[in-house]
Amino acid sequence: MAVVGGGIAGLAVAWRARRAGLSVTLFERARTGEGASRVAAGMLAPVAEVEYGEAGRTVLDLGLRSAALWPDWAAALQRASGIDVGLRRTGTLVVARDADEARELERQLAFRASLGLDARRLRASEARELEPALAPTVRLALQAPQDHSVDPRLVLRALRSACRADGVQLREQTRVAGVELDRAQRRLTGVLLAGGERVAAGQVVLAAGAWTSELGGLPPAASVAVRPVKGQILRLRDPAGPGLLAGVVRFAGGYVVPRGDGRYVLGASMEERGFDVQPTAGGVYALLRDAHELIPGIAELQIEELNVGLRPSTPDNAPLIGAGALDGLVWATGHHRNGILLAPLTAELAVEALLAGAAAGAMA
Repeated sequence: MAVVGGGIAGLAVAWRARRAGLSVTLFERARTGEGASRVAAGMLAPVAEVEYGEAGRTVLDLGLRSAALWPDWAAALQRASGIDVGLRRTGTLVVARDADEARELERQLAFRASLGLDARRLRASEARELEPALAPTVRLALQAPQDHSVDPRLVLRALRSACRADGVQLREQTRVAGVELDRAQRRLTGVLLAGGERVAAGQVVLAAGAWTSELGGLPPAASVAVRPVKGQILRLRDPAGPGLLAGVVRFAGGYVVPRGDGRYVLGASMEERGFDVQPTAGGVYALLRDAHELIPGIAELQIEELNVGLRPSTPDNAPLIGAGALDGLVWATGHHRNGILLAPLTAELAVEALLAGAAAGAMA
């Protein structure tokens, strides 16, 4: 089988498929783990991020299921690679800075209560007891104690190591131009590389992230639109070491995620700019302005990196995971803001589809 895309979804599926006994070749246009997954903040926050509507409920269900898998998955990755992926069980604090945001937060609390989620209302004083670095102007907070975080860069390094150790063939710097079909246009038979090479594969997993829709070969009826959503994100460091924040703090327009070693991730903008990956002064200013208003001490941190990532987003922002409309086609893309959170479940669901497809092929 072939996996197209070497971000967290592609690597997770490849590793799980190889462990299930499948022969796996993964194709990545650049280097594995160097795209949107590498610049992600790593929040495992289905409760803090739940949204209204049917698609929001779908993402919530998937997120809760995947969050429950993360502790064992992280442990398995560490055993396979020797790398601790930085799972931090610190919860998430969503804060309101003024009366309007406090009213919206009350509505968000009621919404989560209606869904049976563990979300707690905290007075401003209670929030500052948990996070003394918060500004005295904070009006209200929502605490999601079951939301956690990981370090995506460590996860990606561990996945790459585990894939290699278990026998996944990683073909980096290899761009896939499209998929190939049989004459009846009903089954995938492999992939076509940009250099003209054809690689036969009984099943193909499309995990190409924001570039999924750029792949050729799929008939319109079997395709799903995936668009890039630009996100600018800062990586900061406290020269004094850890201590500014204990857990993740979210606010209207952004979030701050502590790594536990004095480093923090501040993100992220949401911009419909196509494949533009240039950072802008306006995007960085907005992030720093909003964060500084709520966490004044952030002004003392040093800027280590400014990155831009392209989130893979579907029309309703719900992910595409599982068997496609053609035999041999499996989706693992369109994760929008939840690629890191959904990685373990994506691997499980995609491999279930692969094994079902392999069994059906054997019986045909």
